[in-house]
Amino acid sequence: MWDYPRPPRIEPSTERIRIVLGGELILDTTDSLRVLETSHPPVYYIPQSAFVPGALEPAAGSSFCEFKGAAKYLTVRGGGKEADGAAWSYPDPAFGFEALADRVAVYPGRMDYCEVDGERVSAQPGRFYGGWITSRVVGPFKGEPGTMDW
Repeated sequence: MWDYPRPPRIEPSTERIRIVLGGELILDTTDSLRVLETSHPPVYYIPQSAFVPGALEPAAGSSFCEFKGAAKYLTVRGGGKEADGAAWSYPDPAFGFEALADRVAVYPGRMDYCEVDGERVSAQPGRFYGGWITSRVVGPFKGEPGTMDW
């Protein structure tokens, strides 16, 4: 991941992505986009329509990425469990990142678990970043103590 680009690159993925919350499978798809950025594990962006009905709703809060633009946050629901602000989207992404419109990224550490091709992922360290760590990705990763100024 240290050879990932800056600014980030978007690439299509056919890896099977599964997300479980509250013991309920809320997403199972092979339609995702991976965003790759230096010092970060990949972030998967999934079509909103791929989530089970009622799994996503708007939440308070927003943030800004110098590359992707203004992000809006979403509450994720499944199996009677609610994770407020556990997902985000770019409703009107910046130039070059238009492919992210109508897609959602999820903080894997806020779910029961997330999988990429059957492998359970670990969450990127820290509370702000949403990268998905698999055995194919080697750190250190931004978000660990002392890395915020990388």
